[in-house]
Amino acid sequence: MRSVRRRTTGLAAVGLLVPLVTIPAVTAGAGPSTAPVSEVSCDAVVAAPDRESAFAAASDATGVPTDLLKAVSYLESRWDQHGGQVSADGGYGMFNLVDHAPEAPDGAGKDAAPRQGVSELDRAAALTGLTGAQLKADAGANTCGAAALLASYQQDAGQTVDDDLATWGVAVARMSDVPTFADRVFATLREGEARTTDDGGRVTLAARPDAVLPAAAERQSSDPAADCPASLGCEWLPAPYEKGSPDLPDDTGNYGNHDQADRTGEGGPSIDYIVIHDTETAYEPTVRLVTDPTYLAWNYTLRSSDGHVANHLEPADVGWHAGNWYMNMHSIGLEHEGWAGTSGWFTEAMYQSSAELVRHLAEKYDIPLDRAHVIGHDQIPGILPGYTKNVHWDPGPYWDWEHYFELLGAPIGGGLDTTTDVAPGDVVEVVADYDDNVNPITGCQQASPGSGACVAGAGTNFVLAYQEPSLDAPYARDPGWKPGGADGTTYASDISARVNSGHKLVVAQVQGEWLGVWWAGSLAWIHNPAERPVVVPSTGQTVTVSGDGAAATYGRAYPEAAAYESYPGITPQAVTPIEYTIGTDQSYVVSDDAVSTDYYQAKSFDGSIPGDRTDVRGEDGYYQLWMAHRHVFTRAADVTLHDPVVTDVAGPSIEGPAEIGKWLTVDPGEYLPGAQDTEIEVQWLRDGEPVPGAGGNRYHLTGRDRGAEITVEVTVSAPGYTSATFSSDAVGPVRPH
Repeated sequence: MRSVRRRTTGLAAVGLLVPLVTIPAVTAGAGPSTAPVSEVSCDAVVAAPDRESAFAAASDATGVPTDLLKAVSYLESRWDQHGGQVSADGGYGMFNLVDHAPEAPDGAGKDAAPRQGVSELDRAAALTGLTGAQLKADAGANTCGAAALLASYQQDAGQTVDDDLATWGVAVARMSDVPTFADRVFATLREGEARTTDDGGRVTLAARPDAVLPAAAERQSSDPAADCPASLGCEWLPAPYEKGSPDLPDDTGNYGNHDQADRTGEGGPSIDYIVIHDTETAYEPTVRLVTDPTYLAWNYTLRSSDGHVANHLEPADVGWHAGNWYMNMHSIGLEHEGWAGTSGWFTEAMYQSSAELVRHLAEKYDIPLDRAHVIGHDQIPGILPGYTKNVHWDPGPYWDWEHYFELLGAPIGGGLDTTTDVAPGDVVEVVADYDDNVNPITGCQQASPGSGACVAGAGTNFVLAYQEPSLDAPYARDPGWKPGGADGTTYASDISARVNSGHKLVVAQVQGEWLGVWWAGSLAWIHNPAERPVVVPSTGQTVTVSGDGAAATYGRAYPEAAAYESYPGITPQAVTPIEYTIGTDQSYVVSDDAVSTDYYQAKSFDGSIPGDRTDVRGEDGYYQLWMAHRHVFTRAADVTLHDPVVTDVAGPSIEGPAEIGKWLTVDPGEYLPGAQDTEIEVQWLRDGEPVPGAGGNRYHLTGRDRGAEITVEVTVSAPGYTSATFSSDAVGPVRPH
């Protein structure tokens, strides 16, 4: 059963599903009865030339405020129509109108008396005279149908469309069963939004600071058992911890579907990562799987339609979600309803719920909010040679990392503008600009059954790496993903040549619009054109090989053999290199220089076998690196660690006339790390030679400067960084007054 949407347009006749001919105005629990809404004319909406005009026309046709329509649609789809493709929960279009009547309002079958109802599409069709096919496929029709629904919901609540904005709370809430949905819609109204949509048009929602949160009679807090922000309304839907059979002994190794640990205390592995997954099925089958003791568990499931969150594991315990035991030990897994090959059906409601949850977890467990610690399943390394090719590739090319990190309050690239001002040796961070970043993707349905066909023109979260500095060159290779040495392709799951937003790289060469970067053990090329640059300046520790040969990388940061000597019941785990190596002439950016070196043993149901539920901690040091599409580990003993270098965002510049008797002033510029961490020394120069005593922000031109060119050098230093000196352009020659 695919029905997972918890909205309903419930009929008064309980237990009966009746073909919709006349729409009753009364919905159970909806409020006073009024006369039915008359049929809405959608001609002007369907004929509107763009989505901005469609919102305005729908408002004229129904009386629903334009801004309210925009805010609801933004939460449902970010104003995208998705080419008429069905969403993860069976909805269509800009308002995700569902074509079925839900049977289990909480998505998990826990309500005592599930409501019966008719679908949103059926009701919208009856209100507008449009067909279901029109409502699914046409953005204007979808908008008009949703506006008609909202108007009818407002009437059901005993209000009119002319009432104050604050009175729309009940009507808006009926677009979702999550109690915080109306709060989020009104927050969107207050904050405003703007973006380019999937038809290439622009929609703008101006901020409405006067949009007051609707009064709510029933506000749902998170279940006290759930590790969630109280306001998120999370449910506690625990994953089982059970033996494979009740008859098995308590020390059996046949159990599921996770492991018990002490990750929030002193005795267990630390929580260092949050892993973003997608479910590859709908919400209801997903929660059935996580509550199956014979399957495997993750920490949270998020529903696409409304962002509802179910928490399944205690944070202390270890889920089985990453396909890499070391990463399982140290991570929290979030499964988002959707398919990796589906363009755009990661809804705004789900993005916002996920971001609110991740902010909570990151603060509570001291997890950095960056792309090295909030990662996709596709960034996890294989554990042994040959395993990387089998790592999952979710959340896929359509997960909008840039928008997600904006919601997290930690924008990718630090909010800097992309640039072509790049030199060899620089560290850069990729910012793909998701909405306008169209890349060829093929085989979506084949790679991710249920995704449907790839959507032409959809934004993507990566830039491509090539083997040569040419758009005609083959895509870069990835020896982990394709051990046979094949070139990267456009196939949906092929991450060989995909450099995600947030990825940091060392620039080895610059050739015109092309950056040569170290990628997967070899040089790859990224196109960085002036009309659309894709990198920002960044900083980071880097590593180079310390010996004469290539350095190995690993999928796990396991301890050395000596660390197990105190635990005779624990078999030392092999430390085996994986497919990637660091060449003697190569440099990679460090994504974590304080990696936990440990192995947590969990082999028996009750933890009673010798050494069980023990975290073995070693002395060997590892660094986590950006390597190809993912993160890998390398032994500190095999590489040399280089401090980050102070980097200029905007170098120094001189203001003022080059005229004797006048004063020049230096704008010292902007640097990484930020101003709060840096110290700046200024030196003025006359024809390239330092002027004694001229070290302030201002310089007085005298006769000694006649005919000379004046420049300034700024030396920037910061704790833990290698200092750097930057020069301004010259002013002059200095002329007489």
